[in-house]
Amino acid sequence: MSGMLNKRMRVMTTTAALALLLAGAPQAFAATPADTLVEGWAIDDIITLDPGEAFEISTAEITANSYSKLVNLDLNDTSKVVGELADSWTISDDGLTYTFKLKPGLKFASGNPITAEDVAFSFERAVKLDKSPAFLLTQFGLTGDNVTEKAKAADETTFVLTVDKAYAPSFVLNVLTSTVASVVDKKVVMEHAKAMTPTDEYKYDTDFGNEYLKTGYAGSGPFKVREWRANEVVVMERNDNYFGEKPPLARVIYRHMKESAGQRLALENGDIDVARNLEPGDVDAVSKKEGIATTSAPKGTLYYFSLNQKNETLAKPEVIEAFKYLVDYDAIGETLIKGIGQIHQTFLPAGQLGALDDKPYKLDVAKAKELLAKAGVPDGFSVTMDVRNTQPVTGIAENVQQTLAQAGIKLEIIPGDGKQTLTKYRARQHDIYIGQWGSDYFDPNSNAETFTFNPDNSDEGKNKTLAWRNAWDPKDLSAKTQAALLEKDSAKRAAIYEELQKEVLARGPFVMLFQQIEVAGYSDKLKGFKLGPSFDTNFVYTISKE
Repeated sequence: MSGMLNKRMRVMTTTAALALLLAGAPQAFAATPADTLVEGWAIDDIITLDPGEAFEISTAEITANSYSKLVNLDLNDTSKVVGELADSWTISDDGLTYTFKLKPGLKFASGNPITAEDVAFSFERAVKLDKSPAFLLTQFGLTGDNVTEKAKAADETTFVLTVDKAYAPSFVLNVLTSTVASVVDKKVVMEHAKAMTPTDEYKYDTDFGNEYLKTGYAGSGPFKVREWRANEVVVMERNDNYFGEKPPLARVIYRHMKESAGQRLALENGDIDVARNLEPGDVDAVSKKEGIATTSAPKGTLYYFSLNQKNETLAKPEVIEAFKYLVDYDAIGETLIKGIGQIHQTFLPAGQLGALDDKPYKLDVAKAKELLAKAGVPDGFSVTMDVRNTQPVTGIAENVQQTLAQAGIKLEIIPGDGKQTLTKYRARQHDIYIGQWGSDYFDPNSNAETFTFNPDNSDEGKNKTLAWRNAWDPKDLSAKTQAALLEKDSAKRAAIYEELQKEVLARGPFVMLFQQIEVAGYSDKLKGFKLGPSFDTNFVYTISKE
């Protein structure tokens, strides 16, 4: 009887603790539940959990732990991919047809079998939804009209993808590691699909379950999403139908916590197990605390600010160049990003094919003033910058505000949460935007395409890349970017990317700031906690607690 009572008390204690966590109570108890991982992280950039629509840093981590793809990045050698749902694959002699054989006995969290038809449906819905990440698949020649023929199930365990050109195979396979290639449960999704009318935003007679998957779940990853409350919490629970090794922990909770100081205090008090947004001073402080460890990993994530070319003043070549001389890179590197980033001025992160480490710009107010005078604005001008109200971007924006003022440029900072600033940015309604870009897949095209490719600069343009968001027509660079995809010689391909980086350095409306080194403080009770090489390789299913 006493054993039963003790077990019941333990369950009640865990449930009570979990309820307090979900309520966001900052210091309600001294330890997180033994079967639960709790991370403090700024997750206000999450707009949707639908992998066919999601295109945000935080969401990619959630989907990476809750959905499966045909292939994934090989964490032991990031130049390769490994099978996830796919047991094997072959490529036709002409380089156009990729045939994937699925592993046997796979199931979704719902218990439904995973078939090649689910894979084909996942490609079809992503292309037909035509949301922000759709271009990752449509760049292979997939359209709403041909996707059912170009991405189809040959039989229950065989998926065939036909691309339009003989791309470098590593490029195609790397794209298939991105979030948009996540495989969804067709049966569950279509059970929740909404019928559309001609007045709705969708081109087809169904929304392909998009409204449901914004907050719902239809995956097969090690965890399943139980709940997302915007700007509050994401809760994931162990998926007992997962085909791989089962996660040791029963659930993972991401608590929205913006401030570094608040995360540090919660970590020190045992209210959270991991602090993800620590500033340099707080990283140093927690590293000296007993029972807390720190870890770091270089990421393929770059911070930058960009100038909307719809603004006639910001579109002047001399003004673009002047901005690059009005950033105190040294001061930012020594203070605001110390330990969490390295100054980096090119659009390819270190570690990717063809990446340059050129740093031609430094703070030079006199040079900037000369350029502004040539542009016809010798006394400066007023302009706004949309800033997500988290660090380090807020601090960097304030630093840039001060250096711009030295040249007569009056910068008004417009703060907002991640959803607000991203929505405005994606609608091309900003003057200046400061933020981050993480490679969608580990291939140089991921960044090259978004920074240098914009074949249609109209407001209706289908390729909504960063060049498009900033209304920049890179002209001949778009063609060079496409040519690099067909170059199978690695050295020649690298040379094209080097040339593209130099062009953007010289004339692109992007002021590249630094490459992220992700840092986290965590309880030493955790085993198996590590940060991956990209924003969607921070896996939590290997973590256990003592």
